[in-house]
Amino acid sequence: MTAVNVKRTDDGFEATNDRGARVAIGSGDEEGVFTPVELLLAALGGCEIVTVEPLTAKRGHRLVRLAATVSADKIATSTLGTIRIEYDVELPDGPEGTAKADEVFRAVAKRVNERYCTVGNALKEPMKVEQILP
Repeated sequence: MTAVNVKRTDDGFEATNDRGARVAIGSGDEEGVFTPVELLLAALGGCEIVTVEPLTAKRGHRLVRLAATVSADKIATSTLGTIRIEYDVELPDGPEGTAKADEVFRAVAKRVNERYCTVGNALKEPMKVEQILP
């Protein structure tokens, strides 16, 4: 089971995990914090990138630069529209050329988006969210 702890602190709110990582959370009015929606977008972008990178490298085409901007419009109160993941990559030069690296990157990124990103899969499929109150 994967779990994080989210709590109110003296400075606002934060999420922590068992490995000691901390992320500040706020409403968006504060400096240096992520909103919950931004964390959702970061989770999706992170999931895709940390999956794409080793798979392209394993196929001999480690990308020189790999980044993504993940965005969504709020289309109604508490509702996001389509989430967009826009990649920014620099392809490596290699014995097979950049065309082969581009082909590998595109195929891997497509498979990751369609099947292998757990966060993306969770967003695409209806799932239960169970709230447990004391």
